[in-house]
Amino acid sequence: MIAKDGLGIVVITLVLFVISFFIWRWNQHPFFLGIMVLFGILSLFNLYFFRDPDRVAPQNPLAVVSPADGKIVQITNIEEPEYFQKKVQRISIFLSVFNVHVNRSPITGKVDYFAYHTGRFLAAFKEKASLENEQTAIGMVDDMGHRVFFKQIAGIIARRIVCHVREGQRRVVGERIGMIRYGSRVDVFLPFEAKIMVKIGDKVKAGETILATFPEPGKEDAAHETILEVPKTEISE
Repeated sequence: MIAKDGLGIVVITLVLFVISFFIWRWNQHPFFLGIMVLFGILSLFNLYFFRDPDRVAPQNPLAVVSPADGKIVQITNIEEPEYFQKKVQRISIFLSVFNVHVNRSPITGKVDYFAYHTGRFLAAFKEKASLENEQTAIGMVDDMGHRVFFKQIAGIIARRIVCHVREGQRRVVGERIGMIRYGSRVDVFLPFEAKIMVKIGDKVKAGETILATFPEPGKEDAAHETILEVPKTEISE
């Protein structure tokens, strides 16, 4: 299945490949052969990049699932001034060009905050990228009052963020909400009562992998604080 947000790009590159093929058949000059091969490679890459496999979300109302495919590159405690406006936990997920880039809702609930920020296009793994890069910021609250905040962050290559959610809408866990094109990062912010279930280096899948769980009703006071761990990560887009 091809992601609808990438269908136009896939069709355009396929059409260009077909046109270049017929031009090469008409004039078999090496230059036209090279153009045909180039568009053929681009077509195959876009078919792979914009794949959109079905996912089955875990049936746990207390779970926070990953909104993105990728690798956990950082788990840290940080002051979050935009949505929580206090110190919280942050899980950073890096998406390479080989990951599925369709993003999904991390919980079932209402979108109570949405903002789009223009910005720079720093390498997505850099700390400043979370604050300075182009991004969308989405806050959600579930029926039990648990809140999750996450950001779609552009990188050096990714310069087109697609987001289909807006404030006031309701989304189901695992539901498609948009995508980031060609390498990027997603940050997930959680209050300290959420227990993180992943570690640095883990590979996660959007809509399937549980990042954290909230305490059972009546046990909200059993808060914990994640150990600050900021490794030296060497990733390039």
